[in-house]
Amino acid sequence: MRVRAPELRGRRWLNTGGRAPDLRGKIVLLDFWTFCCVNCLHVLDELRPLEEEFADVLVVVGVHSPKFAHERQPAALDGAVERHGVHHPVLDDPDLAMWDAYAARAWPTITMVDPEGYVVAQMAGEGHAHGLAVLIRELVEEHTAKGTLRRGDGPYVAPPPPATALRFPGKVVAVPASDSRGGFLVSDTAHHQVVQVDAEFAEVRRFGTGVRGFRDGAEPEFSEPQGLAVLPDDVAAEVGYDVVVADSVNHALRGLRLADGHVTTVAGTGSPLRERVEPGGSAAELSTPWDVVWWRGRIVIAMAGWHQLWTFAPRSGELTVLAGTTTEGLRDGPVTDAFFAQPSGLAVAGDVLWIADAETSAVRALYLDATPQVSTAVGLGLFDFGFRDGRADEALLQHPLGVGVLPDGSVAVADTYNGAVRRIAGGQVTTLAQGLAEPGDVLVDGDTLVVVESAAHRLVRLPIPAGALVDAGAHAVRRPRTDLAAGPVTLTVDFTPPTGQHLDTRFGDPTVLTVAASPSSLLIEGAGTAPGLVRPLRLAPGEGVLSVSVTAAACDEGDAVFAACHRYQQDWGVPVRVVAGGGPAELVLDLRAVDGG
Repeated sequence: MRVRAPELRGRRWLNTGGRAPDLRGKIVLLDFWTFCCVNCLHVLDELRPLEEEFADVLVVVGVHSPKFAHERQPAALDGAVERHGVHHPVLDDPDLAMWDAYAARAWPTITMVDPEGYVVAQMAGEGHAHGLAVLIRELVEEHTAKGTLRRGDGPYVAPPPPATALRFPGKVVAVPASDSRGGFLVSDTAHHQVVQVDAEFAEVRRFGTGVRGFRDGAEPEFSEPQGLAVLPDDVAAEVGYDVVVADSVNHALRGLRLADGHVTTVAGTGSPLRERVEPGGSAAELSTPWDVVWWRGRIVIAMAGWHQLWTFAPRSGELTVLAGTTTEGLRDGPVTDAFFAQPSGLAVAGDVLWIADAETSAVRALYLDATPQVSTAVGLGLFDFGFRDGRADEALLQHPLGVGVLPDGSVAVADTYNGAVRRIAGGQVTTLAQGLAEPGDVLVDGDTLVVVESAAHRLVRLPIPAGALVDAGAHAVRRPRTDLAAGPVTLTVDFTPPTGQHLDTRFGDPTVLTVAASPSSLLIEGAGTAPGLVRPLRLAPGEGVLSVSVTAAACDEGDAVFAACHRYQQDWGVPVRVVAGGGPAELVLDLRAVDGG
């Protein structure tokens, strides 16, 4: 049965000159995304080569489907489209009307529409570039033969180029004392540079050409750099660089030598990590490193794209996992069992590492006890956020990206989507400042805070005052819950390899399924990791989130020994309501679903 694609309607169009684009006769790829979601940002980068290769037949349309309240604001979306280099039409869909019309269930979701206006494929998550390329070529061949394919330029209209000294700066650190110029280093994210400024924030010098790229040497290229960490003088002298840069879109750590601006890639390959492996040397792949900090003889990495904390040893190049299982969520406990969700900011206070855990709107702490533990200072989970002061176990944040330790040992939080700086002290949360434009980082400098006001493209100073109470209410993510029956439920992951590939069963079952729940009491039976794409579960009545992770290996048709193999992976957080005496007894999730009509 062929399904006609619903007409695209929304609040407004971006990157089209304000007009609805003419999509007749084009292959249309709908990318349902939201700009807080690191997996959505990965998909933006995966789509760039496809947009270039199939420029005359393919139109990518980003359907922005916001998770957080802040993401519904027009100016916030405008900034995100520029910040992340989105060079295709974007439909602003603040009420998720198109999300519902196309039955999207996860961020990101990709839907392919053929030149006749029929849906031919839908898939969730990232890592589908190969399958998409195969499908596009099939559609080109089919619709060229039918005469239904229209070639030519797409509807993208570039907006006027902005002009500010900084453009969506990300993070800030103090310049090492050995540098006579002094001041601060700022990651100038959308300019793809690192900038040194003086104490009054006047520019001193820039590192990087300003062109998005991945190149070492005296004229280096970065791609959306974020976190910065200064090495101790003795370590810097030994390894030959002073600053570690979290080069987020290049999925790499770069070493910056301040004396001459020379840059070296010290970890990462430029490609994102795709499978769960224990990291080793510097040639290992990373996944969207968002922040870095020096702690206990190593660089700690907030690995936002992999929902973990890693460490990097500059002298040896060794990479290790510090905390997190790669499952996205909020779970405390030993570091080997903890869940994170896009850790994006780091700060150190002695033996405590503070973490801004963005997607759970939380601030977490890692304590080096006899058994290193992770605990939550503020935050309730993946789908609860707001703007509320008071007791820390009841206070609410909205997608914080930065943390800093104040002189009294309390914690300042860049509460990014609330446009505020918050303070955690004595089990209470207060507000230090409001009305900021997406603060992304905070740094203590004497009796002031240096705040990276990202969407205002500047640094600002704030005094460190007593807090004032705020209660602007609570929110829950507008994402429909899936009703399921209490008792036995069958979980099935539907995986169809792309055309020309098959499941590789030569060495056993090539699939791995991991299931967990928050709260854990929701899942009576069926938790854990085991091969297979079908899992019997037993659920208790209540509401919560099922966390499901799956990997599968598929190989190209042809020589059984030398055929190229591909790994497919997806994580889901599925809000569920378990109903006693009713509800479906089956949950089906698509790793890759294709309807060829």
